[in-house]
Amino acid sequence: MNLSLAARRTLAGVTVGVLALIYLPLFVVLVNSVNPSQTMTWPPSGVTFEWWRRAGQSAGAREALLTSVQVALIATAIALGLGTLLAMALQRYSFFGKHSVNLLVILPIALPGVVTGIALNNGFRGILGIDLSLWTIVVAHATFCIVTVFNNVQARLRRLGTSLEEASADLGAGVFTTFRLVTLPQMRSALLAGGMLAFALSFDEIIVTTFTAGGGANTLPIWILNNMFRPNQAPVVNVVAVVLIVVSIVPVWFAQRLSNDVDPSR
Repeated sequence: MNLSLAARRTLAGVTVGVLALIYLPLFVVLVNSVNPSQTMTWPPSGVTFEWWRRAGQSAGAREALLTSVQVALIATAIALGLGTLLAMALQRYSFFGKHSVNLLVILPIALPGVVTGIALNNGFRGILGIDLSLWTIVVAHATFCIVTVFNNVQARLRRLGTSLEEASADLGAGVFTTFRLVTLPQMRSALLAGGMLAFALSFDEIIVTTFTAGGGANTLPIWILNNMFRPNQAPVVNVVAVVLIVVSIVPVWFAQRLSNDVDPSR
């Protein structure tokens, strides 16, 4: 499609404007993390790393960081197992209600977080009679982390087809041998990409976490929310927010690189 010079310039301007709207606030958070002013006046009067030192010495921030990492790792492990099994079942087999099951698998990530949080809170406390704890957060996060793994693995299986698996079976390999030596190596990058996206999604989740946290469990996003309006903690919150941004971006970047793998059989 050929566009006129004016149309190209308009599209370029709109693109720059949208990107600026998205990323300039992140840049402001980064700048405020080294802003000497405790009230975060703009523009900054200088540069200081005092807030970084205080953030490193904050026991609450360190504990929240470790909790977020722990929850994200466990939720990702659950998502990798269940998401892979679901993707293989729905992609390799035909059965009654297949499309309905596919919809139910991806629905948790499409629903508003508030709705999911309320439903899980009612399910844990009202139906199952379970007290909220670290493990209820893990289960809640796994419900939507499964979707990222499921989508990546299903897309890879769709691209692979079944010819290599059928050839392996013709040569006498069993189901598990075929999976270990043929299927798994070919979808390895999809598993890594799905796992990294699941980790990033869990690490910075706050809405569902708010409804399912209990037993003193405090993730990093909740810690930020609880401290961002305290004058003596506001600069430290900016530092923690920068760490959260970096930890969220890196897995997404790696996942994108892995998803761009043109030849999954390598």
